[in-house]
Amino acid sequence: MIEDPMDWAFPRIKRLPKYVFSLVNELKYKLRREGEDIVDLGMGNPNMPPAKHIIDKLCEVAQKPHVHGYSASRGIPRLRKAICDFYERRYGVKLDPEREAILTIGAKEGYSHLMLAMISPGDTVIVPNPTYPIHYYAPIIAGGEVHSIPLIYSDENFQEEFLRRLYEIVKTAMPKPKAVVVSFPHNPTTLTVERDFFKELVRFAKENGIWIIHDFAYADIAFDGYKPPSILEIEGAKEVAVEIYSMSKGFSMAGWRVAFVLGNEILIKNLAHLKSYLDYGIFTPIQVASIIALDSPYEIVEEKAKVYERRRNVLVDGLNKLGWKVEKPKATMFVWAKIPEWIDMNSLEFSMFLLREAKVAVSPGIGFGQYGEGYVRFALVENEHRIRQAVRGIRRAFRKLQKGVKKLETERNP
Repeated sequence: MIEDPMDWAFPRIKRLPKYVFSLVNELKYKLRREGEDIVDLGMGNPNMPPAKHIIDKLCEVAQKPHVHGYSASRGIPRLRKAICDFYERRYGVKLDPEREAILTIGAKEGYSHLMLAMISPGDTVIVPNPTYPIHYYAPIIAGGEVHSIPLIYSDENFQEEFLRRLYEIVKTAMPKPKAVVVSFPHNPTTLTVERDFFKELVRFAKENGIWIIHDFAYADIAFDGYKPPSILEIEGAKEVAVEIYSMSKGFSMAGWRVAFVLGNEILIKNLAHLKSYLDYGIFTPIQVASIIALDSPYEIVEEKAKVYERRRNVLVDGLNKLGWKVEKPKATMFVWAKIPEWIDMNSLEFSMFLLREAKVAVSPGIGFGQYGEGYVRFALVENEHRIRQAVRGIRRAFRKLQKGVKKLETERNP
């Protein structure tokens, strides 16, 4: 009899480390059980509902008797047409709903199964660091290997540096990497790019025969007049690239699990073939309601972005008043904050400190990769009143810590 199930030979599972964020969550749940009021700015889980007419359509269609069976794995034709029409209106990109668009059960599932479809043991994928964890671990789960490229928030020339390192890896690594993964606006760093970055990336990928996967999860949450570009806007991009578009954030439909992989028909054809073995698609009423969402005036998305912008301003202005210098991001629902230099803690220790002393949950930067160390990520998923409460809690925690530091210095230097 095997006492520990992990004694079984599960090599893929053994390659996955303990999820760092679970350590923070365990303490958060413990404190809440003890009656503490925790302002949770950790997970990027939208706290606003979709527009009312979208929910109404879901409820209406769900009342029909014939919609409760299996649906279409690739997405019903009208939904695939709706996302293609949306892309043409929003980005001027023409897509074929039959060959260049597929529905996925959220961006995470779509990306993970795309990796499973295209990566074999021995293949390598280039991924930024820090990054959303599944970007790094999906190629590993598929049996591949990962080359990391540092994405340094404080580097004003991060785009040029990223491309330089990409050139170097592709030209020197054996075997040659099969794909490069990018995601802008970026989680967790909030970094953004312009079309010229994608133009050079597409040129290089075509010249060197590598695929590009662009996770466009934060396409719709941008501030101060910035409009995130789609990689598919670039001429020739569909020859080498797919883009993953999610309705989770901008449309506040995270729990609905609606996303799309768009672009290169070879990658989409193979993803569709794999998914035909794995799922029967998303509940039909959700798909119909998603059509209504995509066909709606874009103002329903812009209204959500304005809410995030106001929350961003409250948080960043509040932190800066405390002496914690943080820049305002141009996009995403996050704030990426460098731990103040006077605080001698790593990102996990600091996150635990904020939980215990400030009653604020944040994500430790190390959870996104080694180059995330020294930072924490705030998610703008509580209202402005609660964010002000979080800032007050951080102020109290900082004052308590500063008193402790001064006392220690006095004891060392009487």
